[in-house]
Amino acid sequence: MAEHPNAALLRRGYEAFNKGDMATLTELFSEDTVWHEPGNNPLSGEHQGREAVFAMFGRTAQLSGGTYRAVLHDILANDEHAVALSRLTASRQGKETNSVAVQVYHMTSEKVTEAWDFFQDQRAYDEFWS
Repeated sequence: MAEHPNAALLRRGYEAFNKGDMATLTELFSEDTVWHEPGNNPLSGEHQGREAVFAMFGRTAQLSGGTYRAVLHDILANDEHAVALSRLTASRQGKETNSVAVQVYHMTSEKVTEAWDFFQDQRAYDEFWS
């Protein structure tokens, strides 16, 4: 059975994210995308627009000294949504994070239009970034 196109799109996106390939990410995110980042840390909030989302990605790289990685476990997808099961790792100021996460994506015309992050241990994730 062939992989759903939205699953393939997200696989490209995770690979591009981990490489810092902003050209590919620009192709995959709609200009008016919204990213919902939970918690109480410097990355938390509703990031509206591709530029704001990419600025949050840049802040992630900056705060982690470029160590942040999103390692995919699996992707579930249909025509409107995709769900990524992942492990997020990074080092920062002598601290480490190794968090199981779920990202839920709304997809329109083969682009990410909205995303929500959910973490196994939000308190520990907040502590890492704060």
